[in-house]
This record gives sequence, C-alpha cells and structure tokens, in this order.
Amino acid sequence: MSQDFAKSFPLKPARVHEASGPGNATLAAICAAGVQGPVLWIRDAWRPESINPLGLNAFFDPSRLLVAQVKDQIEGLAVAEEALRDSAVPLVIQEISEPLSLIQGRRLQLSAKAGKSTGLCLISEGMGSNAAESRWHCAPLFDPFSEPADSTLQRWELIKNKSGTLRSWHVRWDTASRRLHLVSPAGE
Repeated sequence: MSQDFAKSFPLKPARVHEASGPGNATLAAICAAGVQGPVLWIRDAWRPESINPLGLNAFFDPSRLLVAQVKDQIEGLAVAEEALRDSAVPLVIQEISEPLSLIQGRRLQLSAKAGKSTGLCLISEGMGSNAAESRWHCAPLFDPFSEPADSTLQRWELIKNKSGTLRSWHVRWDTASRRLHLVSPAGE
C-alpha cells in the first residue's frame, strides 16, 4: 500500500470517524475485518432495511457481529458511548439518521479515547460532525476490466482529516485473502 494511504487507513484507533456515500457500509465491513474480537453495529429499529450478517462473510466471520436495534438516534448514541468507553468491543459502527451536534460528537470522541476503541459513524451527505477525526466518502466505480468474481472497485476519498492531508484512492477488496488492495486509476 502507498505510504499516504497507510497513514490514513486503517482508521486511527481510539477515535471516531465518519463515512458517507453509497459505499460507506463496505468501508465499515473492511474496518471490521481488520480488528480482532466482536464488532457492534448500531442502527435505528425503524429503518426498513436490515443487516444480513451472512452478507458480511466475505469480510469477516459474521459470528463476531453484534447488532443493536435501538429506538432512535439518542438511544443509539448512548449505546455507542457505553460500548466505546467499555473497551470490550474494538469497533463500534453506528448508522446516523440525523446530524450530530458538536457536543454529541465530542462525547463519542471522549468515550473512544477512554476505552481505546474505534468508532465509525455511517452518515448521509452533509451530516458530518466537527468532532470527527476523519470523514471518508466511499463510492463504487465502474470497472469494465474486472472479472465477475471480483469485488467492486471503489473510490475512497478522505474529505476531512484532522491529522493529515486530503486525498482519494481506488481500492478493491480481495475476498480470497481478505485484504484491501490499492488500484491505480485508469490511465496511470
């Protein structure tokens, strides 16, 4: 991997990060593949779609996934804070349905720091918190040369970074080796 990418990914531990775009769940699954132990995924119970743990099998053992269905985002933030602070779960993923206030974002950061756990908020466009350590935009790319068995080529763009520069990369997940690979953009 390039040195620039290695400075930004895997996500900085003991901090809370954000991911937006249609590929944000893929970034979350790849983050989960890189940690040992359970992964907590928090989501509002009212959402019509659901998480299929078997669909994450290409990334990590789905038996490691804990799903918390919460009443609303306030309850989800409370669960996330406790899980981050407790340190029993190395990665806490939360689907955010409303913009986070600076206070809410800061509380998550303090909890992650106290428990040395990593947090990842999956957000919609424009819903980022000023307290986030980094914010990624993840989107699939059309790749006419990929093999049918290949995973989807993605463009990951670092659009906020408190400890470095902003940049974008083309990445592809290798299901067989369970590793992330950087791919040169077409023409390079």
